[in-house]
Amino acid sequence: MAEEELDESKDMSFWDHLEALRQGLFRMVIALVVAFVVLFFFKDFLFDKLILAPTRPDFFFYRWFGMETGLQLVNIELSTQFMVHMRVTMMCALIVCCPYILFEIWRFIAPALYKREKRATRRAFFFASFLFYLGIAVGYCIILPLMINFFDGYKVSESVINTISLNSYISTVNSTVLLFGIVFEIPTLLAALSQIGLITRQTLIGGWKWAVLLIAVLAAIITPADPFSMLIAAIPLALLYGISILVCRKEKPDEDEDESDDGEDAAVAAEKKEATA
Repeated sequence: MAEEELDESKDMSFWDHLEALRQGLFRMVIALVVAFVVLFFFKDFLFDKLILAPTRPDFFFYRWFGMETGLQLVNIELSTQFMVHMRVTMMCALIVCCPYILFEIWRFIAPALYKREKRATRRAFFFASFLFYLGIAVGYCIILPLMINFFDGYKVSESVINTISLNSYISTVNSTVLLFGIVFEIPTLLAALSQIGLITRQTLIGGWKWAVLLIAVLAAIITPADPFSMLIAAIPLALLYGISILVCRKEKPDEDEDESDDGEDAAVAAEKKEATA
């Protein structure tokens, strides 16, 4: 039965695997280069419609929650704007190509998997891509405006005027957006740990108190230290924990059944022994 579920492709030697890895890496690099070149010529759209949109007071998050902000950026170095253009384009190319990169990784490991394992792995990669983009959206649409609104209005003294550089703003955007894209992969990681038996659904349910504490600490780290921002950031993190509980496997009562079976067998043997005596 196990042999029937294996992929029917021919056996590959070490050099065949190495060549497949080289070709996969080459295709991923080509995809990144193509995406970079295409996005490089959409500078106005990338910056005016996406990257710099949270700095304007008409951004939808500020209108929804009645916030007032208007971040004015300055450039103080000669080559910064060109280098920022390159960095932002590369980040966007990486985000766009993420599903294809995951597909190439899956295609490389697929020949070593059983057919049922291929289906599970394919779903896992799709789930990981969805959560990555969901984390990008949460970081961009919610967390980034909260950080801008807080830090732009925070002053140690009225005599100190905030003058935010373009380079500082772009670094904040990149770190915030990518951080949440990675953080939202937690359910995928916990599901993988569950498949290999390290954790179960009951483990996560039993540790919900520690999870609440960890979520509160994490929300305080990644957002400004005000209650509203922490609450807004904690909500998606709590939902992630709930999703992790759903995707993890239940604990199988195999050990309990084995113990009960052993007890029953011992009782039956004792009865037989008494009867023969």
